[in-house]
Formats: sequence, structure tokens, C-alpha cells
Amino acid sequence: MASYTTGGTHPSFLQEVRNAVTGRAALLVTGVLVLQLAFITSYIGAFHSPKPTDIPLGVVAPQQISGQLTEKFGALPGDPLDPRAVGDRAQAERQIRDRETDAALIVDPRGSTDTLLVASGAGASLSQAVETVVTRAERAEQRKVKVVDIAPAARGDARGLSSFYLVVGWCVGGYLCAAILAISAGARPANPRRAFIRLAALALYSIASGLGGALIAGPVLDALPGSIPGLWGVGALVVFAVGATTLALQGLAGVLGIGLAIAVVVVMGNPSAGGAYPYPLLPGFWRAVGPALPPGAGTWSARSIAYFGGNALTGPLLVLSAWAAAGTVITFVCAVFRRKTHGMTPS
Repeated sequence: MASYTTGGTHPSFLQEVRNAVTGRAALLVTGVLVLQLAFITSYIGAFHSPKPTDIPLGVVAPQQISGQLTEKFGALPGDPLDPRAVGDRAQAERQIRDRETDAALIVDPRGSTDTLLVASGAGASLSQAVETVVTRAERAEQRKVKVVDIAPAARGDARGLSSFYLVVGWCVGGYLCAAILAISAGARPANPRRAFIRLAALALYSIASGLGGALIAGPVLDALPGSIPGLWGVGALVVFAVGATTLALQGLAGVLGIGLAIAVVVVMGNPSAGGAYPYPLLPGFWRAVGPALPPGAGTWSARSIAYFGGNALTGPLLVLSAWAAAGTVITFVCAVFRRKTHGMTPS
């Protein structure tokens, strides 16, 4: 690598630029720019204008007015509510705790004050949005609303966001662990044995990370109630799913796989996770992709364990398991292919 041109003169500025910024570096910096702009677009796009859309609302009312009232709520401008008739208050509460609905209105036919059941443990912004919409609609009918929170967020869980922050931390640990394994010994494992060792190391890290996060969010900071073993299990699965996905993307794209993992988990996954704004408040794209990505599945699971008795966990756990399984399989397939094409040369 020469510092001077023939004849002993200093290289030109253009030559210095070429020596200082290689084509590979320029490509990587361009990729970072694209990732940064995608990050800005995704977060601002998801959060800049939250609007309630099709919030599931149970309606308990006398049979003679139930259909009319449900139809009226369903016809509100902007479709903020997705009302459905419910038999009685007990059934309405059960549906909220099972996470089938987000709120319920109990109509008092003998008075002018109805009761709105909400669950701020699912997100304070969601319960407040329901209260605002229903109160406005009831006021137009000269009726009042009394709000009852049947699944309130814990005192240490400001606005019900601790579940989301906990899952974000687990996701960060998952892709950073996989990235460190790549940086220390090559992005692509040279053979299936090395792939197995990396996945085994990731599994041990996931177990420790899941337990640590559950203890910090639970007894240490008193932010989340609920089962510590349950949160531990969800945390370990979140970390392993994200880490295995990162290893798989590294197997496919080398060090660029780290950027791809960040694009999936951070750029797309975090704003669509239903954390700051639960799904009914997000724009269509983010509301659609959120439940299928690890941050969204993890946040839903953590909230279910903390506030809803572990209900409605099957779907999110299947999502996390699918990411974990796909990441594991792709990591092994890439390692087998690399061994066949490059022999046993270490990477």
C-alpha cells in the first residue's frame, strides 16, 4: 500500500479519497444511510398520527336496543370501533380478560349513566382512546359514562409500556449476541458443527437474558406483575428467535445480515409492536405486520402474562417459535452449503 506516487510526489486528493474510502466501505455506508432513512420513515409513519380504528368493543344492552346501539357505534365517522353485542357484564369482562375485546360498554336502561370497562394493562393510550370515542358518542345521546379499569397497569408500569421496553431489551440482546459471534469468528460459520456451537451459545445466552429481564422487570423494579417463570420463558424465546434470525441472515448475506436483522427487528418490528400505541391505533401497514414480527409477538405475550392471566398466548408463541425454527434451519443449511462449496476452510 503505497503512500506516494512514482517520482516521490504526494498522491492527489482523489487518490487519497480512494485509499481512505474503499468501494466496500462506500457500499456499507450507503446501506447505513438507507437503514437510517427507513428507521425515520417507519417510526414517524407509525407514530405521527395515531387514530383509533376498529377497536373491538363489547356492548351489553337490553335486547330491544342492542342491535340499534351496536349499529350506531359501528357507523361512527372514521370507524373507530368494532362493536359486537354481548350477553351480560360477566361475559363482557371475560372477553376483555381473554383479549377478545379491548373494552365493553354496559348500558343502564334505568338511568342516564353507562359503564365503560377498559384494561389499561393493554396500553394506556388504547384505553384512553376508547374512553374518548365512547364518551363523545354517549354525550351526543345526553348520556354519561363511568369508566372502570378491570385490568389496570401496575403502579410501577407507566402507561403500560414496561412490557414493550422489556421486549425491546430482549430483542437488542438477541441480535447483538449473534452479531458478536459473527464479529469474533466470521459472519458465516464454516461448517454445521460451528453453526451448532453458535446456536448452543445463543440458547444459553437466551436463557440467562430471559431470566435477567424477568427479574429486573418484576421483583427488582416492581414494574410488571405476573408469573416470573412465564416472563422468563417468553424472554428466552424472544432472544433466541431474534438471535437465530440474525445468524440466519448472516449466513445468507455475511456481515450485511446484521443490518438486515436490524431492519426487520428494529425498523419494522419496534414501531409495529403495539407498545407505545397498541394495534388499533396504528396505521394499516404497521397494524398488519406487527403481530407477525418478534417484537409484536413478544410484547403481546408479556402483557398477557402480566395482566391477563396468560390468556391469548398461543398465536404469539407460535410466531416466535416459527422465527426461532426458521432461523435455526437456515443457519444450518447455509453452513452445510458453505462446507460443500468452500471445504473446511475456517471463516
